[in-house]
Amino acid sequence: MDMRKLVGENFARLRKERGLTQEQVEERSGFSQWYISSLERGRRNPTIISLYELANAIGVRVADLIADEVVSADESSPPEVREASAASSKTEES
Repeated sequence: MDMRKLVGENFARLRKERGLTQEQVEERSGFSQWYISSLERGRRNPTIISLYELANAIGVRVADLIADEVVSADESSPPEVREASAASSKTEES
């Protein structure tokens, strides 16, 4: 698969899993909605700096944007978020 398309598909999926609109990502990242839309359609060739800023805007790691396999929303969360979520689940089960 073309890397631009892979990044775009991963970004769109992860953004949607987090319940974010392109407009919300625009506000968080400073990238225009037009740029984000083009990225998701595989028409942008983002720099590593752009990937870093976009990943931060939606709360994932850069590696999640370039991963060949699908990473669930829970797995792509930073470790401290996963740990807090796991602790919360254990408390609810008790």
